[in-house]
Amino acid sequence: MKKGFRQLLEEANAEIQTLAVTEALALHGDKDVLFVDLRDPRELEKEGRIPGAFHCPRGMLEFWIDPESPYHRKAFAEPKRFVFFCAGGWRSALAAKAAQDMGLEKVAHIEGGFGAWRKAGGPVEPVPPHA
Repeated sequence: MKKGFRQLLEEANAEIQTLAVTEALALHGDKDVLFVDLRDPRELEKEGRIPGAFHCPRGMLEFWIDPESPYHRKAFAEPKRFVFFCAGGWRSALAAKAAQDMGLEKVAHIEGGFGAWRKAGGPVEPVPPHA
């Protein structure tokens, strides 16, 4: 193996902005900020979600960002600050790096992810299970 996940995380964290959960909480509700939830749908159903967050499964991120992709989502073409998060901060660090590499300019991720958000008392809403 040329690079393990720890090295990838170190490289990503050296190049992206990492927000403490208190900083992320202060941004919640700002119309110029889009929280992007990278967790798997089963995680959302089990743990809930941050109100107003845009759900983008990690496996679709690059396809949803690229305007030339048939899977492109307009949310990523908006002039917003993108705050990525996952359960614990690993996937979101790699996702923020990928998004930044693709050209999104205002990108950050939440240190500790959704777990840290919940522990800090951030708002959480339930997600109904899919049938």
